[in-house]
Amino acid sequence: MMAVTVTGAMTGAGAALGGAVAQAQDQATVLGPVTVTGAEQRTEPVQGYVAKRSTSATKTDTPLQDVPQSISVVPEALIKDQAMQSMADVVRYMPGVNAGQGEGNRDQLTIRGNSTTASFFLDGVRDDAMYFRDLYNIDRVEALKGSNAMIFGRGGGGGVINRVQKEADGQPVREFSLRAGSYDTRRVTGDVGQAVTPEFAVRLNGMYENSDSYRDSVNVERIGINPTVTFTPGDKTKIKLSYEYFKDDRTADRGVPSYRGVPLNTGTSTFFGNPDNSFSTVESNAVDATLEHELTSSITIRDRFRYAHYDKIYQNVFAGAVNAAGTAVSLSGYNHSIERDNLVNQTDAIFKLNTGPVKHTVVTGVEVGRQKTDQFRNTAFFGNATSVTVPLSNPIYRGPTAWRQSATDANSSATVTTAAGYVQDQVELTEQLQVIGGLRFERFDIDYTNNRNGQKLSRQDTMWSPRLGVVFKPVQPLSLYASYSVSYLPGSGDQFTTLTTTSANLEPEKFTNWEIGAKWEVLANLSVTGALFQLDRTNTSAPDPNNPALTVQTGSQRTRGFELGVSGNITDKWQIAGGYTLQKAEITSTTSSAVSGASVALVPRHSFSLWNKYQVTEMFGAGIGMIHQTKVYAGADNTVTLPGYTRFDAAVYANVTENVKAQLNVQNLFDRKYYSTANSNNNITPGAPRTFLVTLTSNF
Repeated sequence: MMAVTVTGAMTGAGAALGGAVAQAQDQATVLGPVTVTGAEQRTEPVQGYVAKRSTSATKTDTPLQDVPQSISVVPEALIKDQAMQSMADVVRYMPGVNAGQGEGNRDQLTIRGNSTTASFFLDGVRDDAMYFRDLYNIDRVEALKGSNAMIFGRGGGGGVINRVQKEADGQPVREFSLRAGSYDTRRVTGDVGQAVTPEFAVRLNGMYENSDSYRDSVNVERIGINPTVTFTPGDKTKIKLSYEYFKDDRTADRGVPSYRGVPLNTGTSTFFGNPDNSFSTVESNAVDATLEHELTSSITIRDRFRYAHYDKIYQNVFAGAVNAAGTAVSLSGYNHSIERDNLVNQTDAIFKLNTGPVKHTVVTGVEVGRQKTDQFRNTAFFGNATSVTVPLSNPIYRGPTAWRQSATDANSSATVTTAAGYVQDQVELTEQLQVIGGLRFERFDIDYTNNRNGQKLSRQDTMWSPRLGVVFKPVQPLSLYASYSVSYLPGSGDQFTTLTTTSANLEPEKFTNWEIGAKWEVLANLSVTGALFQLDRTNTSAPDPNNPALTVQTGSQRTRGFELGVSGNITDKWQIAGGYTLQKAEITSTTSSAVSGASVALVPRHSFSLWNKYQVTEMFGAGIGMIHQTKVYAGADNTVTLPGYTRFDAAVYANVTENVKAQLNVQNLFDRKYYSTANSNNNITPGAPRTFLVTLTSNF
């Protein structure tokens, strides 16, 4: 009979907190340490530019080398060094991830050829509303690529983006920064925290920004406030609480149109439409709570709860097609209000045990959620018409505009309820060989009401999402892996806000990811990763070839590619971060939006980024970076091409005093004209000209 032996365990969060407390004691600036669970010390999850560990990919504190999946991490150090201000800035250094325009009102990414507005998470919990996220309270941003439903649930077919929030860890923090620069950039952030008692720590992050843009008449004003507390009533229990208020008010800018298959040759700053009638405002309130309790030395219970309310309205008058003569452009518009409430609870039990010489880390858990969305949309009328033509010589329209519903505008409510159960086992067969396997069952229900005619529709789906991976370590610094995973997206849209008599009968889309790769710690703090992958998307809708008025689910898409990533320290003075992607994303069977053989929009065949920071002296440092991508198509019809481009960035850093640092970032150093992304053939975003940003940071 096989013997079963239980071994000791500790959560990685507790270990990280323990290290922070030790530092706080050394500095003697707090009342006392925050007591934490367990006694075993772990490696810090992030060291400079390189990430060592993550709990997001497996729900356990796991070295990234032991995760059979391509994961890119942009830590706070890199965010600060490059003066990143948006998710679009972050993903430039994530191989296989490309930013979309999102109609000028939201984050929208294409991950391994699959566009998404909803695959966003905060500390592993769904944050899927459509808005522009900020980085003021973020410790790091993780891209977990490939199908991820076993951990994250429905959707996330190409991958997910997880933001890890700063927490009250007991470490004394006093940091304030001021940023100013080109186009009237103005931004201030603050980060203050410490242990108040041996059991209680607090932290407060805040941000305010009021900036203009290189685009005419475009402005953004936003504010964020995020207090967090950590309470450890005993050495086996930790409670974390967080509240965030966030408001983003900006001009909705949808860029420039195309002409004869390329972006219109016009000024980079030229606005098309009506900037006075184009805006996006979102206000959110979110509460997060996490409870971790060590029942025994081998069993830990963790519960995560999140409630978030999002209130958003956006309105825009924007460009359509340019006439054949190239002298005029049509404009149209609409507004859309969306109110959403998300309620999610995850409960996990983590077991560590041995079966003979084989070590197991088992996670079993349940997740329940409810999401309610109300939406209302109006069309812009210019007199009695839904479009107006203006000359290209002056594409601003400030004439009378009425906003009312057309025959197809939405006025609806949708309620999504989910219940899922999952189990996963990380098995260490030997020191060189590990296996991870898991399975998630999810019940998805959507109830939809069309408030215009009283029609009520509903749909229920049950989805089984497996995951299997193998890790082999021929030598300790090198991991070789292979993995297989599946995700599903129910047939009611990425945001689950619309259901029709057709989509109510569609099966979920299926995403199947196959991947092999390697992770090599070249030096103690220098990591190189590589991955070959194939991701198939099937069950997409397509017109019935025998009756175009009907819909069938025969459409499919395939993305094949190779990713290479590098991050860390080459020497104690030289840090690097970057990556290269070779990928081909194409429609393999005609879908509702593209014919077979078409290339997927916004997916370059080659993309490359590399950032270098060198500490020249104890006082001065410098950085230089390059971003390159080949041409992409603006839409799935492949009729408009955005040319490839190469952009260089640079920075200079100075330690003015022991507690004050200054940095100058120059983006688009050589003032190259390029087009960064698009939302359609006639919503194309010009890249920013040369931009200067000066940041002063004080720590005390």
